[in-house]
Formats: sequence, structure tokens, C-alpha cells
Amino acid sequence: MTGTLKLPHEGTPGSSAEGLDARLVVERGAFRLDVTLTAAPGDVVALLGPNGAGKTTALRALAGLVPLTGGHLRLDGAELDRMSPESRPVGVVFQDYLLFPHLSALDNVAFGPRCHGVPKSQARAQAAVWLDRMGLTEHSSAKPRRLSGGQAQRVALARALATRPRLLLLDEPLAALDARTRLDVRAQLRHHLADFEAVALLVTHDPLDAMVLADHLVVVEDGRVVQEGTPSDIARHPRTDYIAHLVGLNLYRGEAEGHSVRLDAGPGITTTEDLTGPVFVAFPPGAVTLHRDRPTGSSARNVWRCEVAGLETHGDQIRADLAGELPLAADLTTVAAAELDLRPGAPVWATVKAAQTHAYPA
Repeated sequence: MTGTLKLPHEGTPGSSAEGLDARLVVERGAFRLDVTLTAAPGDVVALLGPNGAGKTTALRALAGLVPLTGGHLRLDGAELDRMSPESRPVGVVFQDYLLFPHLSALDNVAFGPRCHGVPKSQARAQAAVWLDRMGLTEHSSAKPRRLSGGQAQRVALARALATRPRLLLLDEPLAALDARTRLDVRAQLRHHLADFEAVALLVTHDPLDAMVLADHLVVVEDGRVVQEGTPSDIARHPRTDYIAHLVGLNLYRGEAEGHSVRLDAGPGITTTEDLTGPVFVAFPPGAVTLHRDRPTGSSARNVWRCEVAGLETHGDQIRADLAGELPLAADLTTVAAAELDLRPGAPVWATVKAAQTHAYPA
């Protein structure tokens, strides 16, 4: 690939009005979306959440495809919600890309500039530059049916960028790709987004896509923001069960007195942190050690009697879903699972060392 995706800033550099400033309020029947989003030029923000959380509604509201019922939407100081969708400086890459099947890759990319009044020859010249930047020059004459999933994704991205948007929206940009292609295209997309100088916002339910592609995560559940921060902060300090499940942690809430935490539901946990008041306690499934009998020589401060509720393959390990004194997930090797004769309904003892837990204020 040659060149970069850098786009010139518009407006006054360093102006506080640059970037995205939005409070998206959308009421649709019994569902209410109320999400605040802010981002500076060059930021890549991921809107993450389960199905039905309101992610797509938020994206469609930003694009002008769903009207706001409240709040505000400003981009580089302009009132975006007062503009028609086609006049907004917004580029969108939809989940299924929506390439025109009868047009070549070149003419798909040229479509945006043509809609903005650029003459055909000039629009096609601009499109050729974008395809070159995406490494797709040799596919410029190909129709979408002749493109691979990764190639189609890059054509869709080039088409969105060819209009020189100040806000780039990506709706589940990698969802249509198989696992092998997804790995390569994710790396390519990260490179493209790193060079994009306006605001980029992607909607996804895949935590790996969010962690790799975005600088800032906004987690939405039931139409509201439940947590936001950098990927590392979200991964280390989950604040809901949904987020804990995404990042692969056991998560509990309780009341701390020194190194002891009395859980809201369940027994106590000993931690290394010395805290007082409401806290979360988290630890990875790999920190859990399972025993058939109550351990007597273990140095672990946390010991609970459990029962195997279910087993599933998790990568190259077995993940045990445990019920009992403390519901939790434990990861162990296939050999260890066989030696323990694990099966649904089997009684086990679970231990976790205090040093492997992490407590933080709720």
C-alpha cells in the first residue's frame, strides 16, 4: 500500500469545538437510549454492548437515519441534528458493506464524490487514489461478487473515506468475515484508523475488535453507558457482569473491611488490597485451582465448596462452570480435568490465592 489516509483538518486547529459532542436521546416504544459521546479528532471510539443495548440505534442517530427525541449532536461545532443525512460530513461502513453489485470497485468508491457534485472523471481519479491506498489497484475493475470479504471491506471503507468525512461510523466492520480473514483485516483496519485525523466510531459486540481497534471504549447496556475508559482500564476494572464476561474475569461486589470483602451474595473473599466500603473483586478463571477433597496444605486464603454445573472447551483448556458457595468459572488443562474426573454434578473444592484477586472501589 502507498500513501496514508490522512485527511486535512477543517476549522481552527486546537479549537475546543473540534470533534464530536453528543448526547443521543432516542425513545422508541418502551426502549430509551440516553448515551453521551465525546471525541476529539484522531480518536477511535468503540461502542460496545450486548444485542439490544442500543449500539446500532446510536450509530443510526449519528448518521441521521434515526431522529433524536432529545439531547444534542454537534460535530466540529456544527449542529449536526439540524442537517439532513446526505448533507452531514459523515461516512458510514455498514455491516454488510452495501456495495453496489452492478458497479466496479472503482465506481463504488467514486459514487460518494459524484453525489457531492464532483465531475465523473475527477471522481474516478480520486477513487483510484483511495483504492491504491487500500492496496486494491489491481481490483479496481472488479465487481463486488469477485471480491473477497476483506477486499469488499476495504472498498467500503474507501468509499466512506472518499467523501472526506469528519465522522466515520463503522457498524460491526468485521462481523461478515471468517476467522482467518478477520485477523488480517483487523490489523489492516487498525492501520487505516490510526492515520484517520477526524473522529472514528465503531459499533461492535466483539471485545477483541474493540480492544485492538479503539483508543477509548464506551460500554452500553439497556440504552445507557455503564462504563467507559481505555481498553486496559476496562479490562482491569470491569463494573458489570457483562463486561467481566467479555474480558474473561470472575466479578463480585461486596463491602470491604481491610483485606476482607463480604460479598453482597455469597461468602467472603480475602484480597491483598486494603480497602473500606463498596468494592468490586475480580480474578481470572485461571487463578482458580480445583480439588476433589478440601485442601489442607494449600496456602490459598480463599476456599469454597462447589459443584460442577457445566464444562466446555475454552481454547486449549477446559472451562468449568461452578455453582455452590461462590458461583465462578475455572480454567484447567484437559489432563487436570481428567484426573479430577470432572463431570456435571461432581463436588469440588475451589481455591484462589489472595494475591491473585484484584479489589477496587465500586
